[in-house]
Amino acid sequence: MIVEVCANSLESALNAQLAGAHRIELCSELPSGGITASYGLIKKVREALSIPVHVLIRPRSGDFFYSDMEFQTMLEDIAICTSLGVDGIVSGVLNPDWSVDWDRTKALFKAAGNCSFTFHRAFDLVANPLETFDKLQEMGVDALLTSGQAASAMEGLSLLKQLEKKSNTCTIMPGAGITDNNAIHFKQAGFKAIHLSATKKILNTTALPRIPMNAAMGIAENEVLVTDPDILKKVIKSVN
Repeated sequence: MIVEVCANSLESALNAQLAGAHRIELCSELPSGGITASYGLIKKVREALSIPVHVLIRPRSGDFFYSDMEFQTMLEDIAICTSLGVDGIVSGVLNPDWSVDWDRTKALFKAAGNCSFTFHRAFDLVANPLETFDKLQEMGVDALLTSGQAASAMEGLSLLKQLEKKSNTCTIMPGAGITDNNAIHFKQAGFKAIHLSATKKILNTTALPRIPMNAAMGIAENEVLVTDPDILKKVIKSVN
């Protein structure tokens, strides 16, 4: 069984390789579901690892409905990844009605070239998962990362098994909440790959900073933070 580790740093990636992971999915900001890692991090990880490196292409946290500018950024990120010799791309785009944006997803798939292509957990939001999987498989997607449309892969095991039965060329890769305590269930169920982060919290400094840097406001999964030009103009005017 392939064990793919979601790594958020060079240290995490090296730890995953040392522990025996078969490949990694590289990203940043794990608590937000992951976004595309920096150019520097991708380059250093690809140079340091001997196991396959797949890179998440997601320009921001939140939903999976992207503006034209965001989509162009995704294509540029894929071009950088292929130039660095990464082994796989992990991505996908949805429409506001929660269906797959096939035109854009196919464009990402084509841009990935010879890299393996995994459609990520945006799949867990689609209304017709079995029909959608058939289309992804027909498109040539190599793997599908999914929790079975549940909060955890264990809870979504029923749908995951249905997807596995339909799988011919596309590997079903359960992910979300997989630990050393439940991974065996997916092996016994016949899955060929699993995805987990296997993270732990470490104390980086002994005290909290005097001034917090995290934004106090929270945003919902269907909200996006964007600079308001009117507010900015007022600020600029006030200081000039």
